[in-house]
Amino acid sequence: MTIDTVIEKVKQYSPNADLDLLRRAYEFASEVHREHKRLSGEPYIHHPVETANILAELEMDDKSIAAAFLHDVIEDAHVEFDELANTFDKEIATLVDGVTKLKLADFEPRETDPEERKKRHAEINRSAENLRKIFLAMARDFRVMVIKLADRLHNMRTLSALPEERRLKVATETLQIYAPLAHRLGIWQIKWQLEDLAFKYAQPEQYEEIVEKVSRTRRDRESALKDVVDLIKARLEQEGIRAEIQGRPKHLYSIYQKMQKQEIDFSDIYDLIAIRIIVDNVGDCYHALGIVHDQWMPIPERFDDYIAKPKSNMYQSLHTKVIGPAGEPLEIQIRTWEMHRMSEYGIAAHWQYKDGGSGDDQFERKLTWLRQQLFDWQADAKDATEFLRSVTEDLFSDQVFVFTPKGDVIDLPAGSTPVDFAYRIHSDLGNHCVGAKVNGRIVPLSHRLNNNDILDIIRRSGAAPSLDWLNFVKTSHARSKIKQYFRKLRYNESVVKGREIIEKEIERQGLDPHELLKPENLQGVLSHVNVQTEDDLFAGIGYGHIAALTVINRLKASQTPVDELTISGKRATGEAKLGIVAGGVDGIAIRRSKCCTPIPGDEVMGYVTRGRGMTLHRKGCPNLAAYAEKEPDRLIEVEWAHASGERFRTGLHIEAMDRVGLLNDISAIFSESKTNICSAKIRAFPNKTAAFELVVELDDLDHLNKLISLVGNLSDILEVRRSSIAEEETI
Repeated sequence: MTIDTVIEKVKQYSPNADLDLLRRAYEFASEVHREHKRLSGEPYIHHPVETANILAELEMDDKSIAAAFLHDVIEDAHVEFDELANTFDKEIATLVDGVTKLKLADFEPRETDPEERKKRHAEINRSAENLRKIFLAMARDFRVMVIKLADRLHNMRTLSALPEERRLKVATETLQIYAPLAHRLGIWQIKWQLEDLAFKYAQPEQYEEIVEKVSRTRRDRESALKDVVDLIKARLEQEGIRAEIQGRPKHLYSIYQKMQKQEIDFSDIYDLIAIRIIVDNVGDCYHALGIVHDQWMPIPERFDDYIAKPKSNMYQSLHTKVIGPAGEPLEIQIRTWEMHRMSEYGIAAHWQYKDGGSGDDQFERKLTWLRQQLFDWQADAKDATEFLRSVTEDLFSDQVFVFTPKGDVIDLPAGSTPVDFAYRIHSDLGNHCVGAKVNGRIVPLSHRLNNNDILDIIRRSGAAPSLDWLNFVKTSHARSKIKQYFRKLRYNESVVKGREIIEKEIERQGLDPHELLKPENLQGVLSHVNVQTEDDLFAGIGYGHIAALTVINRLKASQTPVDELTISGKRATGEAKLGIVAGGVDGIAIRRSKCCTPIPGDEVMGYVTRGRGMTLHRKGCPNLAAYAEKEPDRLIEVEWAHASGERFRTGLHIEAMDRVGLLNDISAIFSESKTNICSAKIRAFPNKTAAFELVVELDDLDHLNKLISLVGNLSDILEVRRSSIAEEETI
């Protein structure tokens, strides 16, 4: 392939293209890559030329093809962005920069050995970050992804030059990331090639088996196909319809997938070849359909009109299945030339930048849905694992295509419900959804949607989501929004509760809450308790994560210096272990209370019991408040001095949506944070939630807060909070 070949192709479909720009881009890339070789030993410039040629076959605009020539110069030749912008223009430099950032070399499938979890965690983080970059780049300019797909296609064509382990990684990544993205963008020409090439390296034995079986039956199929094509052509000519008729062989990976999904043998697949009829206009499409149905018996419920109701990736065709001349099913697709171009080239076929065009409003409106989903994936996920799982579930699953009452097509994962649909349209619609009509008929919110359903959501302003929805929604976006609603609901309640708790305690101490809780005073406390806002502070108090007395003491300390009493208790500050400094007490047994299980870092107070020594309570503990009211003389100010060497048990309560692998994910966090689980009680409930009551060993309050944060970031976690344990511990 040469620059002249590429330019000739561009001239055929875009006479006004800037051919000088293409030559300059090629010459620039040739110069900076002149010392570079590929692993196969060929000059590196062959790769960008082949990438540009693939884009020319897709009839992309001249700036995209120029960027294809240049797509590796930033990474491999260390050319600066500004140099590219000055030599060409900022638009081309931005495209090149976008493609440069789309690296997924460390992507790993989720099914790996548990012993490799720690290593995989880092790789998942890298992969998730790269995937986020892909979606961000796509949302800004879809041409970036088209260029990247062309780059990946040529790399797949030359994959044999890589070591076997690397080939497997790249092939797996292609099947799980790039081929589905090509499908979403409607670029069939790239999608099927990526899938077949990746199939060859990811599952070589199965690939060779399919190749052998297809080759063995090819001659018989081609003979039968010629008879069918001749018959259809003659009938169309009789009716005065000008058409081109093609046989479209099913590609190898789709044959393999069909065998796996339907659990059938190769000999049971009859639609290895489909007939494609391409005509001049829409009227001829429906006329040709009538002729086909007159010639052969149509199979009921196997007809789809994607002309009247296009797919979300803008695909249009009539699909029908008939009983063919040999008594076997025969699939026939009927479309216009423009529809054919769209089905082969997808998003590239309507590119708004071609020849300085102003763009297609309908095309842009359809792309809005895809852009919105890209942003939803990024916004919903709280960590890398959840992000990759969300993308895997939503992007790589089978799709159903449903319609709004206005006729806009929405694609959703197969098995989606009206709730998934409502949240895809808008979060507010999902939160206030109370019912749905499918094709004019009232259905339950758990109803599974089918292709071509017309869906109308019934909403009520005072309605709210139900936790039961989490049992049947399919999309990660809907799950995220439902959980977000309940987290916010609990958060708001905790803010109110926390403010009430601290105000009552301030008043109990005879202080003025309005004076002490001024914003300027609270600002100095936020960083100490590791929160961002005043509401976060009050919510922490309401949840029980932050002691009200800790906050009050900080507020008082910022106003009036306090003299500290340091009389030696059981152990002195600064010893090798944790020590207690208690005012006026010496040689007394000290225990941690079971009701609030204080740990180093908590604000604590001692209660001198009758015959059992001193019991430590967290300030803010309800029992401590009762002692203060009934036996204030038994309370002693205590400081817990911090040193290394001991760990302390405390309780942890976790509520979550029950799912496969949840316990494993939680256990992994404890393992990675070097936290021992002393005991665990797990209960599953009929509403598909689960509760974990754990007793864990911790160093101090910082250790606990970090653990709560890590567990809370897992997907499907509804609540994580500190709890009591069943025994007191002697310190």
